Amino acid sequence: MSSPKIAIIGAGPAGCMLARLLSLSPISISVTVFEGESSPNYRSQGGSLDLHTSTGLAAIKAAGLWDQFLASARYDGDFMQTTDKNLKAFLKVDGTTTTKNRPRSGPGGLSDQRPEIDRSELRRILTESLPAGMIRWGYHLEQVDGDGTLVFKDGTTETGFDLVVGADGAWSKVRALLSDQRPIFSGVGMIEMGIPDAQQTAPEVYRVVNRGNVFAYAEGRKLAVQQMGDGSINVYAGFRADDENWAKTCGYDPTNLAETQKALLREGGLYGDWHPTLKEAMQRATVKCIPRSLYQLPVGFRWEHREGVTVMGDAAHLMTPFAGEGVNLALQDAVSLAKLIIDAVQKGKGGKAKEEKGDGDVKEGLDEAVREYEEEMWPRAGKVARLTDDLTKAWMFTPNTPQSVIAATTAMHVKFHTPGIVHPLTTAGVYSYFFFKGLVN
Repeated sequence: MSSPKIAIIGAGPAGCMLARLLSLSPISISVTVFEGESSPNYRSQGGSLDLHTSTGLAAIKAAGLWDQFLASARYDGDFMQTTDKNLKAFLKVDGTTTTKNRPRSGPGGLSDQRPEIDRSELRRILTESLPAGMIRWGYHLEQVDGDGTLVFKDGTTETGFDLVVGADGAWSKVRALLSDQRPIFSGVGMIEMGIPDAQQTAPEVYRVVNRGNVFAYAEGRKLAVQQMGDGSINVYAGFRADDENWAKTCGYDPTNLAETQKALLREGGLYGDWHPTLKEAMQRATVKCIPRSLYQLPVGFRWEHREGVTVMGDAAHLMTPFAGEGVNLALQDAVSLAKLIIDAVQKGKGGKAKEEKGDGDVKEGLDEAVREYEEEMWPRAGKVARLTDDLTKAWMFTPNTPQSVIAATTAMHVKFHTPGIVHPLTTAGVYSYFFFKGLVN
């Protein structure tokens, strides 16, 4: 029985999770991960991730990485409050102040668990779980030819794969073989900054964040302040932007930290009249100044199925971070696709010896698995994309936030996680809560 040959493009969480799950197959599957970075680099990449029981945590469990995950996860990072620019709280979720009452071994008892882990740590765990040599570093994909040949930036090529899986992010080169659709600018710009050793360098900010997250809003503006596992705090200033090139036309250099702080915090600046502690979160930043334009794929995006090629994660359903579901959805993609591929191989669809049945049977079995994955993934991703798009519009494009949208956005989250039959009851309960708290009119 021969081994199907699979190429995964991208060694992010989705690509590495898929590779890990396939490496655990009881029947041999040849997997190669091609990554553009020249070597493993576990620098801080993005913020802290909130993994959910039925998606992200289920994937960690399926990959047999539970103990490794627990060693880096934080169960005291679930404090969260949503405030206005004056730091008035509209929604507050108290966090756990100790890890002692949280499960430290075994994957059971997770129904109420939403531990946090830094994105860089998750990537390290997944990367180090793979067999030596499975990831080929320094292979920056330039394009995928129509016959499935991989063409890299240095001119080298790789061919002969039964399946190419694009886990190569927002500007996926693999997706370009499936669709002409390019990411759409969401209308939101963002600047990331960092406060090292925040407990010592910004004690008041550290106290307010309380090892978790603070999300502050005013019309067309957002400030997210997020505790990281290494003691630093990430600060994200988000704002409406007229076009995706805002960083070139904003009147200051958004890669220069001092210049950016001055522009954002000056009188008349986007955050000039915000609460002193929220302003301090930006003032105390001494590292990182990374401007970004937030993009998304259209809600309900699909492509015409093509044999031998598919995509997952951001490459399949790019969205803004306003719902906090992106990495959970990507890890769920990996579990779904891996299971279907392994099932196909075990049933003999994708694993019959080429000498006996020919290459066609290998590809046929994989193609059936990929078709089933895509048909399962599209509506699942579409539901999350709709929630994310609705939340983005509510938080960033509605007047008088957060007061005007706090009940509606909370109801969106509740409805997303509950059966439709109870939606009228849960929605009424959410609105009643905020009304009696005096937080909505």
